[in-house]
Amino acid sequence: MAARAHVLLVDDDEDLLRLLTIRLQAGNYRVTAVASAEAALARLAVELPDVVISDVRLPGRDGLALFDELRRQHAALPMILLTAHGSIPDAVEATARGAFAYLTKPFDGKILLDKVAQAVSLTSVSDAPALADESWRAALISRSPRMAELLAEARLVAVSDASILIRGASGTGKELLARAIHLASPRAKAPFIAVNCGAIPEHLLESELFGHVKGAFTGAIGHREGLFQAADGGTLFLDEIGDMPAPLQVKLLRVLQERAVRQVGADHDRPVDVRIVSATHRDLDVSMQQGQFREDLYYRLNVVTLSLPPLEERREDIALLAHHFLQMLATKYGKALNGFAPDALAALVTASWPGNVRQLYNVVEQACALATAALVPLSLVQRALRVPSLEVLSYIEAKARFERHYLIQLLRLTDGNVADAARLAERNRTEFYRLLQKYALTPSLFRGEGDPVAPERQE
Repeated sequence: MAARAHVLLVDDDEDLLRLLTIRLQAGNYRVTAVASAEAALARLAVELPDVVISDVRLPGRDGLALFDELRRQHAALPMILLTAHGSIPDAVEATARGAFAYLTKPFDGKILLDKVAQAVSLTSVSDAPALADESWRAALISRSPRMAELLAEARLVAVSDASILIRGASGTGKELLARAIHLASPRAKAPFIAVNCGAIPEHLLESELFGHVKGAFTGAIGHREGLFQAADGGTLFLDEIGDMPAPLQVKLLRVLQERAVRQVGADHDRPVDVRIVSATHRDLDVSMQQGQFREDLYYRLNVVTLSLPPLEERREDIALLAHHFLQMLATKYGKALNGFAPDALAALVTASWPGNVRQLYNVVEQACALATAALVPLSLVQRALRVPSLEVLSYIEAKARFERHYLIQLLRLTDGNVADAARLAERNRTEFYRLLQKYALTPSLFRGEGDPVAPERQE
């Protein structure tokens, strides 16, 4: 049986709150009812509903302020506003800014249920292929609320054909997200083609994207299809779109506008049906201001923006990812690895991750390759992180190590003369002999050219 859609209801009128709850429950909705915007935001931190219904007039923070906060935190969450006649203009303005709908009190219960059904249908992805499970996002390992919200938005926009721009630092998993969107889309059975616009030399990128005909340039000895043609019917992922040369930006814009490709050296266009998902770690707003990226192309690519958080902002995922990678890599290296030692896992969770998930994978792989025990130790994690290992000694151990080293240095300095060594240490000879006996140091061995202390015993 399908799970009931969840409605968060916000109103300070207890009687209306009770009445609306009964109506919605009769419509087979699961309802959470609260009396203030503050309580609503607290509930949203625990569980994300399918739709929010809120009165405009609320004590403290009003419904419009709640709407603004929802737009900031949960852009894809539909919200229906309830308004009295005096606040209709505010509700109309909020609707123009993205609120799903508003209802004027008193309103018909059937109209309310119709609006809720329409809003819930926005977040329903039942028409998308193969979404009865979570296989579409299987490669994106996460339990963080922030990633859950991002994936919910990705799943929502995947069923449309809108161009998507994925923002995020290097190593955050932009291509994985792009591939997940493809798998959640109606194009899932068609090709997914990825190209890194910054990794291909400028003079080759045009031919790589659009293809070329024989004789189009020196070395073009035959006809060649481009990546747009290869992705026909599916999704083309343009990674590092911010690195695309300016002349090619013009040609890409033309393809997006006309949905047709002209091969290098050809004299006619060929139609293509491709969904574009692009990604960048650059700030394209700055690039536009500096004249490095075309504004018209930016708005063609940026119909919907999804922003991947850096790993340090989803630390609850680090242990989960590390264990996932370890299982994969243990199979790769043919090793029986059960996990990480507790201090090794703590080091992973608290480390700085400038390289994000890609860096975490590399660290786990290096530790896995060198591991000889079932549990990966702290020393291997520190080595992979390039963190100097620090041996922590008790006070007694540290004192003993210092004393022995100090005595050895004195005996070497005095060629094993105990009287001279004791005088330099400002200790009487009897006490000094006791110290030598404690550490099994024989003064006579320090007389001559040999070194009586083996290197590995020098602290």
